[in-house]
Amino acid sequence: MYTTLPDPDHQAQFYADVPLKRALAWCVDAILIALVTVVVVLFTLFLGLFFLSVLYMTISFLYRTISLARHSATPGMRLMAIEFRDRTGARFDLGTAFLHTLGYTLTISTVLPQLLSMGLMLTTARGQGLTDLVLGTVAINKPARI
Repeated sequence: MYTTLPDPDHQAQFYADVPLKRALAWCVDAILIALVTVVVVLFTLFLGLFFLSVLYMTISFLYRTISLARHSATPGMRLMAIEFRDRTGARFDLGTAFLHTLGYTLTISTVLPQLLSMGLMLTTARGQGLTDLVLGTVAINKPARI
């Protein structure tokens, strides 16, 4: 199924520390999304506070989809030197970025899928979360450019 992705047994360096790096990247991204949300609230003269959770989720969805479509990684992931690849080993396109962000958003909206996804990242050979398993995507350490 994953014939063009790095093999976790023979090319383990692609998956080394990726779950930890994903957690750190998530923290960086959450801070950046929160900062953007604060700026938007200020520009709406604080009217954005009335629908803050919807505003935050919308900004988060756009932030993740656009950055994954452009770089196959969010800014936090780029800082941690990891990126996503699809089942063929290619970087994300807009469709895959949208589907991955949609899956991520649905997963974090309830506790059990979120816990399951985190557990899968820690126990699967490729460190895949629930959305990754469904889509056949994987986060890897960014290969060096030669």
